Amino acid sequence: MMEEVWGPYTFPLATVGFVVLLLFLLDSMWSFLQTCRALLAPLFIPNEQTSLLKKYGPWALITGSTDGIGKAYAVELAKRGINIVLVSRNEERLRNTAKEIESEYFVKTKIVVADFSQGFKAVELVKKAVGLLPINILVNNVGKQYEYPMYLSEVPEKELLDIININVGAVTMMCRAFIDDMKKRGRGAIVNVSSGSELQPLPLMTVYAATKAYIKSFTAALRYEYGSSGLTVQHLAPMFVNTKMNAFSARLRTSTFFVPDAREYAAYAVATLGKVDESSGYWTHGIQTFFTKFPPSWIRMYIGAHLNLSFRRDYFKQKNSTKNNGTIKGEDRIKSI
Repeated sequence: MMEEVWGPYTFPLATVGFVVLLLFLLDSMWSFLQTCRALLAPLFIPNEQTSLLKKYGPWALITGSTDGIGKAYAVELAKRGINIVLVSRNEERLRNTAKEIESEYFVKTKIVVADFSQGFKAVELVKKAVGLLPINILVNNVGKQYEYPMYLSEVPEKELLDIININVGAVTMMCRAFIDDMKKRGRGAIVNVSSGSELQPLPLMTVYAATKAYIKSFTAALRYEYGSSGLTVQHLAPMFVNTKMNAFSARLRTSTFFVPDAREYAAYAVATLGKVDESSGYWTHGIQTFFTKFPPSWIRMYIGAHLNLSFRRDYFKQKNSTKNNGTIKGEDRIKSI
């Protein structure tokens, strides 16, 4: 009876199943090849010292450039003889970073004080400060994370708006501000830094992960629009990096095989520029991304939720160890989950 019902549909269904499986395997293989390429690329850095300068030009602009990945990325570009425009909201840190880079690598720097939580006002300020400088590499690194994993109702409204303005608004409007000039010159690179949190919905970092999913989608579409104009539009999606952004858990502030420091991460990430359009930016992150994609999204979300619950506990333990006065709201809620 079953053979009579399914008989006419056996071949079409088998064909569809085969195509789906083939596409999945091809996507997995492509991710694996990208991981291998990212792994091998740094071995050729001695032969690439001036290639980015020749390919794209003498000036790069990096947002969020006084700490973490942004600062390390600026240093890596300076090593290659590229002049750096440093953009951040802290003028003292900007001046210190500029001084470090100029004294070490003998390139020019320019600092711009801008707070991207102010939205388009900050982008206008950057554009005006840059003036006629030909920005050939734009690194949209600035981002805002939750202070620690929180339920949506616990996150202050201003913080939610800041996350959206900085993570979504800044990357969008900064691309728009400089992409036409790159197109006219027929060369240029845009690097949009996302996060591995884009791979699935992420409870307790709900809005943050959603903004990173936006960056992934936005960057892919932008590449389609401008790739034929000679522009490189790269998407970086790092996993955990030992930076202040992850200060809510001591486990993420210790460099390990899978959690590099910003300097190690940036050395690999810069080496992938112009070679791969999408990358985790670091070879062990590529391995993590490859295996993370295997389970369906709902399983990844479930795992991510439990990781965030553990990081949340870490945060409260750290708070308790500093003997802060008062009881932290939400602590009892964790214990009941």
